[in-house]
Amino acid sequence: MTAPNTISILCVDDEEPNLFLFKLIFEKKYQVITATSGIDALEKLENSYRDIVAVFSDMKMPNMSGIEFIKKAREKYTDIGYFILSGYNSNEEIQEAVEKKIIRKFFTKPFDTSEIESCIEDFRNQKEARM
Repeated sequence: MTAPNTISILCVDDEEPNLFLFKLIFEKKYQVITATSGIDALEKLENSYRDIVAVFSDMKMPNMSGIEFIKKAREKYTDIGYFILSGYNSNEEIQEAVEKKIIRKFFTKPFDTSEIESCIEDFRNQKEARM
């Protein structure tokens, strides 16, 4: 089991209550960084990318969708697991992102906490095995 706050995860959502809830759920096990937009998230990545193992982004946000943000982030930060969290059902853009491995997985809100933790741990273990 991972010691508390030894790895960081980034959650991107334009709705503050969603960020608060995500942080509340996962802060006992991970250092949770939050961002309210894709632009904000790119700045947070610039400052903390070495510590961030996984990024969870909302799909529908003003100015930049979750997929657009992740595509930009992946250009520079390739060794991070990227995931989409959305209150909407999957669509063609999300399916294509999964197929092209732009994102590792799509989660619907409300999400299954244990499923997200499992994905974080799986990716962390894969990353450590490559080191």
